[in-house]
Amino acid sequence: MKHFRESVGLTQEGLAGEIPCDRSHVARVEAGTRVPQDTFAKKCDEVLGTGGVLMRLWGRIDWYPQVEHPDWFRRRAEMDAVAVALREYQERVVPGLLQTEAYARALFSRVTSGEELEERVRARLSRQQRFLEADGPFYAVVLDESCLRNVVGSHAIMRDQCAHLLDVGRRPNIRIQVAPAALPGLVRPNAPMSLIKLPDGLEWVYSESLDRGHFNDDPTVHARHSQTYDVLRADAPSAPDSAALISDVMEGYEHDGQPRVPRAELDQEQPQRRQRRQLRRSGPRVPPHRPRPRQQEP
Repeated sequence: MKHFRESVGLTQEGLAGEIPCDRSHVARVEAGTRVPQDTFAKKCDEVLGTGGVLMRLWGRIDWYPQVEHPDWFRRRAEMDAVAVALREYQERVVPGLLQTEAYARALFSRVTSGEELEERVRARLSRQQRFLEADGPFYAVVLDESCLRNVVGSHAIMRDQCAHLLDVGRRPNIRIQVAPAALPGLVRPNAPMSLIKLPDGLEWVYSESLDRGHFNDDPTVHARHSQTYDVLRADAPSAPDSAALISDVMEGYEHDGQPRVPRAELDQEQPQRRQRRQLRRSGPRVPPHRPRPRQQEP
């Protein structure tokens, strides 16, 4: 990347302005201390006119050869590495497979720092690469709207996280839907969960407590949770409609630092206001009492 950048006479700051990103991000990628996303490599190819060299290299590199997952999560990470299909429901926090690096770092910084923080971020991002490949396994996720509105880190981080959701949601193997707060009738699972299908045909239900992962391969349990999930996914807004909601929230973070009220809620609010005005006007009109003028005596 440094070779191509210098060959066209761009500084690190100049390339960062074209991406756009911080100059420090370009410097760390060139130094080999920061793992770039595939979208970064693709944009560099376009700006530097490489003919797709960087993107092809990105796909061949084993970015995370020595990551260490927490002991309680290691089994789940091993399943992600071989799963043929994954269906997931999440609330409050964007799932790890869809997090940006900045979002993951802000999230982990609440509980750790230093080298442990960096190791946990690397471990989280290492799970994503397989699902982001062109022939990656099928991944369907339903996000409770709270995932978009619970601010992690800053409004800028949330804006970029929403943009990332819109980007990865366009991939043929990934479907992202949002369960809006304005639809209280949706039957949601009692807690975040994952339904994992492995190559041997076994299907697992996975959930988490504070520091422990819970696995269950009982067919009856899986069938019950699978039905709950499938009903939610069928009743929730479609992936294109959900993308529109994500765009609305992202636009709110861009303009005033606050999530924007979805168009659907505004559309509902206007008729309600008109109805309240009509109710006030529809009652019988009672003429106000006015005293009669006193007649003067002759």
